[in-house]
Amino acid sequence: MENEDVPSAPSTPATPGTPGAPLFGGVRGDQRGRITRNSLLKSCNCFSVEEWSMEEGRLPPVSCSLPPPPVSLARKVGAEFIGTFILIFAGTATAIVNQKTQGSETLIGLAASTGLAVMIVILSTGHISGAHLNPAVTISFSALKHFPWKHVPVYIAAQVMASLCAAFALKGVFHPMMGGGVTVPSGGFGQAFAMEFIISFNLMFVVTAVATDTRAVGELAGIAVGATVMLNILIAGPFTGASMNPVRTLGPAIAANNYKAIWVYLTAPILGALFGAGIYTAVKLPEEDGEKPSTVRSFRRVGSDGTTTDQDGVYL
Repeated sequence: MENEDVPSAPSTPATPGTPGAPLFGGVRGDQRGRITRNSLLKSCNCFSVEEWSMEEGRLPPVSCSLPPPPVSLARKVGAEFIGTFILIFAGTATAIVNQKTQGSETLIGLAASTGLAVMIVILSTGHISGAHLNPAVTISFSALKHFPWKHVPVYIAAQVMASLCAAFALKGVFHPMMGGGVTVPSGGFGQAFAMEFIISFNLMFVVTAVATDTRAVGELAGIAVGATVMLNILIAGPFTGASMNPVRTLGPAIAANNYKAIWVYLTAPILGALFGAGIYTAVKLPEEDGEKPSTVRSFRRVGSDGTTTDQDGVYL
């Protein structure tokens, strides 16, 4: 028998719109009316099969994986709230400390702080909620049909509440809250709108690539998105604060009672994210013949006995 590659098992979608398959099958009847139970082996997805050596009298080593159990909406919303809270608290606190210490954090420190916060939140909660952390990301995923519209209001509400909680927590710690935590433009409104639009475009282009394309390396999604956030802050930080996120601006603006050009930060990131997601969808390569959209190609591991198995990637 010749070696034959078996496609890897479908993993959980990039966004939590479609839950994983049940762990065990239920009871059902066949065409003759007899009661049958779905076998656990039928739910087992085999990754690789080695050549059957009949002369040696041994069975081929097979590596199997069960589909993940579904995640409830309450758990997803809870993870989204915590992740957004961590992101807003870290990014805003670093800006406040930088102003309080006369710029000791520097622009590089501000970029690194927010980028690291995005990375660790994606790596820790991405497999639960998708780690959107941003209404612009949630709306863009829904526009591309990667996330159900019926969950959009719940996700955005969790993100807004997390932003408010983080902002007022910082106001209590750094009372009175310094203006350094609020993103305001240093130039004209037109320049600020263009800058926020472009960096949000950059961010969502990368997010769409690592979260929805089956050929991207899903395990590196957190690093890729965090690095993009750092790059955007280095580009636009001195001009607009590099928000890229409506709730990054909304919570601190309410806590500090500073609403300067808030319309820019509520509209430009959403429009830029929609364009970024749409452009990547338009330019990405088509799916290969016979390849399922949910199939993930990830790193291959070689065992001590020479067998290779695929490890499912974890998306944004």
